[in-house]
Amino acid sequence: MGRGLGNGTLTPHPDFAPASVDGIGVMLACGGDGRWLIEYRVHGGDALVAPALAPPQRTDELWKRTCFELFVKPAESDGYYEFNFSPSGQWAAYRFTGYRDGMADLPLVTPAIEWWGGEMRAAVDLSGLPDGDWCVGVTAVIEEEGGKRSFWSLAHPPGQPDFHHEAGFAWEVPAAARE
Repeated sequence: MGRGLGNGTLTPHPDFAPASVDGIGVMLACGGDGRWLIEYRVHGGDALVAPALAPPQRTDELWKRTCFELFVKPAESDGYYEFNFSPSGQWAAYRFTGYRDGMADLPLVTPAIEWWGGEMRAAVDLSGLPDGDWCVGVTAVIEEEGGKRSFWSLAHPPGQPDFHHEAGFAWEVPAAARE
């Protein structure tokens, strides 16, 4: 795939403890052509509920079920991008002009999404995003049996879960690391 950007660990929001999931590991890698590979590994997910396989198409509100997400914010910018990947194969991509403001669909080639009952791999072309240094947020919404949901992130702001909050953009990715 190219250059590995590193590994990380998502933590659950303290107010929404998971039933059986005890960890989520993530790995980021990118090719010099702007393609990114994001891998998520759910540990202890015996009660995890994944949406059924569906046609790989843009779909809104994926976060209401098990969903894996990537947020990209160019440094020195108020705007950012959100990418949602579902175990179903469905996906979404949005552009925001500011914190939860100015949301619009982001044109995107359909990402390649693979799911193996607890492991997800998403390959997505980010070459259309602005050059420069980025701050990245990697997150997940996990649904377990009984409808219980937990919210996972590299970092959580105080209060309710909020993946759009700047505190979650905790992974610094310099432009040079993506070349």
